Amino acid sequence: MQNAGIASLDLNWRYLAFEVHPDDLRSAIEGAKKMNFIGLNLTVPHKLLAVDMVDVLDESAKQWGAVNTIRFEGKDSSGAWQPLRELSEAPREIRSHGFNTDADAITRALKEDLGINLSGAKVLQLGAGGAGRTAALKLASENVSELYLFNRTQKKADAVADEIRARHPKVKIHTSYPSGKVDLLLNATSLGLKSDDALPYSEDQFDLGRAEAVYDMIYRPAQTRLLQSAKAAGCRTANGIGMLLYQGAKALEIWTGQPAPIDTMRHALEKNVYG
Repeated sequence: MQNAGIASLDLNWRYLAFEVHPDDLRSAIEGAKKMNFIGLNLTVPHKLLAVDMVDVLDESAKQWGAVNTIRFEGKDSSGAWQPLRELSEAPREIRSHGFNTDADAITRALKEDLGINLSGAKVLQLGAGGAGRTAALKLASENVSELYLFNRTQKKADAVADEIRARHPKVKIHTSYPSGKVDLLLNATSLGLKSDDALPYSEDQFDLGRAEAVYDMIYRPAQTRLLQSAKAAGCRTANGIGMLLYQGAKALEIWTGQPAPIDTMRHALEKNVYG
């Protein structure tokens, strides 16, 4: 996806994957800085750790408490910080600037893939972990009317619920299943990655027929057991490939300063994921 976007923008760059142990994350970021990398993407479990490791946090990273994109910057002749792409020579002083592109990608995918207007919506979200926490906070910031947050570990759901109550007091937050209909069921758990996984919700406590739409953050397999059940129940459905696309496209825009070639990136992503 990223290399297709880079090629489309005619940049002499290359996007590569590196496996880094969490204990080595700080030195990996410093090493990339020393080698004049344009930027980095971070995935689980690095997103939370990096908050305390980058030199400066964008407002998006401060708001959501996680960093999934880093842009390296240097000082120009006037002493102002600029992205490394803007500098003709590698500067002696470089800083790491942390961003979060995940949160906006969630809501963009919900709007574009399912046509959901989140303002005033009732949402049941399954999972309150790293990705779940960001999703719940973002949904609350979009002024959903009610958010039902269920997590296998009640303590984690309670912690996210308390954070939402403090930051978005107008949103009604519950750590239980709803008794009536919801506009959206959002799966932010890992249940569904394996074919023999259980459903991420309790069939005794919630009937899928009460959800207008179902979004599963999992994108491989394309049709999880949850999405198959949701389709059978007559729900509109979408998987997480849109979220993956939009967070990556925003990262590319942060690095390049140019609009991302969305269609090119989508084609490359779908070809890679689904063959």
